[in-house]
Amino acid sequence: MAALAPFRALRPVPAAAERVAAVPYDVVNTAEARELALGNPLSFLHVSRPEIDLPSGTDPHTQPVYERAARNFAELRTNAPLVEEETPSLYVYRLRMGGHQQIGVAGCFSLHEYDHHVVKKHEHTRPDKEDDRTKHLIRLRAQTGPVFLTYRSEVVIDDLVSRVTDEWPLFGFTAADGVQHAVWRVSEALTPAFVAAFAAVPALYIADGHHRAASAARARRHFAPNHERGEWDTFLAVAFPDAQVQILPYNRIVRDLGGHTPVSLLNSLRERLAVTAGPPAPTKHGEVSMYLDGQWHTVALGGVPASLMPDERLDVSRLHALILSPLLGIGDVRTDARIDFVGGGRGAAELERRVNSGEWAVAFSLFPVGVRELMAISDAGGVMPPKSTWFEPKLRDGLLSHLI
Repeated sequence: MAALAPFRALRPVPAAAERVAAVPYDVVNTAEARELALGNPLSFLHVSRPEIDLPSGTDPHTQPVYERAARNFAELRTNAPLVEEETPSLYVYRLRMGGHQQIGVAGCFSLHEYDHHVVKKHEHTRPDKEDDRTKHLIRLRAQTGPVFLTYRSEVVIDDLVSRVTDEWPLFGFTAADGVQHAVWRVSEALTPAFVAAFAAVPALYIADGHHRAASAARARRHFAPNHERGEWDTFLAVAFPDAQVQILPYNRIVRDLGGHTPVSLLNSLRERLAVTAGPPAPTKHGEVSMYLDGQWHTVALGGVPASLMPDERLDVSRLHALILSPLLGIGDVRTDARIDFVGGGRGAAELERRVNSGEWAVAFSLFPVGVRELMAISDAGGVMPPKSTWFEPKLRDGLLSHLI
């Protein structure tokens, strides 16, 4: 079962929601966060990336940063203001980006189920990132950014969501990037039906937010060393049906050609794989678009050996096995400084810009992973390759917080 619980959300008053809402802490660096929050003292980036309010060069993982986060959080609660609901509630959160729409249920989900793989993972977490968010959560005593979950669509849940969204939302706005956000509070009368409907869902899948979930589990041990029961037993998340989830590719750029010239790299590729002139984005699985020396090429990765595991069958895995490792000498993509990653939302123009700048030598544009592929790998207990999925649109931090 998937245990869903209402909670007493801390949220902005409707008039302040647009100014408070901020992109997730981990999709921007310090400089980008500082720029986004410039001139907006209500931006939740002052809480999620508090180093932006400290001297340039401040290590974002030191205690003064977490102290500043707590101070900024307290000030935001007064200045926005943020209000705490009188009764525990569930919420419905709708995202619209262009012609795409997805509607999820926001609430608290069980860390016991997270521990026992009812809430399934598809990637490894990094200890340093876990440390950072755990310290942040403990100092604030709040989960301030929701985990993005998905599940196999259920008609019963879809029908309940439709009943909620027939009413006027609690608040709604269009962010600077054009994404529309709207949040409804579920009535007390409908809440038991939502809880029962999720109890029939056999598994939930973390789409985005592995470090947030892992940090909530670690913080629970801090708050309840003797296993006392409390708000720390759950984590804040929004669960979207798989039929609505949109995954964009997570593309690759490489700093140099590993001793090759553009001509010799193309020749080596053609000895192994079919290479043709092609568009900036592949049109199907099994193809990769490569930007090299001012031109786009389509590289066909060939047939998939039956012996490969599900995660090894992914285009991102085969790109590494067939090209990045043997031809460009890229090792572990988690640690190799010669490779970087560009979210698919930035488009081919960003890949071209970075290669044309001369700082990077070649770019690879991938076909996106499917949600069902992600679920199959999670069901098998496998792990997706690092940086293989980019979920878009993104949830906003600061709209719903869970106090511990």
